Amino acid sequence: MEKNYIALGLMSGTSMDGVDASTIISDGDKGPTNSLENQYFEYDKDLYQKLTNLRDKITNSKDLKNYSNELNLIEKEITLFHAKIVNQMIKLQPKFELDIIGFHGQTIFHNADEKISVQLGNGKLLSQLTKKKVVYNFRQNDLENGGQGAPLTPIFHQNLIRNIDLNSWPIIVLNIGGISNATSVSMFYPNGDIIDNDITKSRKDHNLFAEDIGPGNCLIDEWIRKNSKYRFDKDGLIAKSGKVNELIFNQAVDNFLDLDNFTNKSLDVKDFDISFVRGLSLEDGAATLTHLTAKLIGEGLIKFMSKNNNPSLNVLNKTTCLVCGGGRKNKYLMDKLKDNLNIRELMLIDRQGLNGDFIESQAFAYLAIRSYLDLPISYPNTTGCKKQTTGGVIVKNY
Repeated sequence: MEKNYIALGLMSGTSMDGVDASTIISDGDKGPTNSLENQYFEYDKDLYQKLTNLRDKITNSKDLKNYSNELNLIEKEITLFHAKIVNQMIKLQPKFELDIIGFHGQTIFHNADEKISVQLGNGKLLSQLTKKKVVYNFRQNDLENGGQGAPLTPIFHQNLIRNIDLNSWPIIVLNIGGISNATSVSMFYPNGDIIDNDITKSRKDHNLFAEDIGPGNCLIDEWIRKNSKYRFDKDGLIAKSGKVNELIFNQAVDNFLDLDNFTNKSLDVKDFDISFVRGLSLEDGAATLTHLTAKLIGEGLIKFMSKNNNPSLNVLNKTTCLVCGGGRKNKYLMDKLKDNLNIRELMLIDRQGLNGDFIESQAFAYLAIRSYLDLPISYPNTTGCKKQTTGGVIVKNY
């Protein structure tokens, strides 16, 4: 029997609003992953403002050097914030001894072509402050091996799907964060026929594909942040009250659907901008960007599934899509996404007894265990790396 580990995953996404923290118990491989505790810790207004302002300043890798002093100061502040979280999470689970921490940090710049992915967070300092083993810098090894450095969560998505009871194949896990990424777990014969479900249930070697497919919340969040007092469009109510500017929408679709720029490429929020809706009202801009986001996610999913399955089959109408991430809470976005997809079922992952807010933080706890065990966390069909690749720097600084 494989040994189980207690791991804490700390994840801060592109919304830069706070940190998701999850404690799990897992063997880091094929056994079930059980969630012990999930909590969200919001950045205060000052830290949020510092982070968003700094990200806006850093438009290329040279800016990392130009703003190095500012980056070092805020990295220390973020690390101290995470250390407090770790201590609080430990107190919430006094019966369990924490083995390892998966520390993703706050992404400030990502450019796979330059093999640079910068997540603010000092793993050595966090280990010193918490007296725990810490895994950090998860993306660099994949980049060095020819990968895109993202998405890294697919191996965890496969673990979740392997251990829940779904009778339809293929299955997509769609994560709508700042960027949208998709993981396809399918069971196909080479000719494209779906393997019988009874065989499917007994097998563990699923076909795993993953890719960033388009924007998630980034366009909508940036518009709301820059044009109102809010950080995001709760439930999509602002967009729902507006009117789509059809001319701008159609032009944007034509521009963005030149997705050759995005094929097999990890995406960053800086790959998208909102200048084309400048001049619209808050509501109309939100409506136009929400419809555009739904259109791009839908088209991205169609291309993704066509590329990774027999293109002669209409795979999507056989597919169950489980949606996680903050974007699933935007009801208006979800409604528009359904309008753009001929899919068997689009459901929130929460319906499977999983908390869709904490899939990524649980994933980085899981990836920390795999890194500790020297197991791969990325694969040629998930990040484009040349060979399956381990990841994460392990530090014990106490």
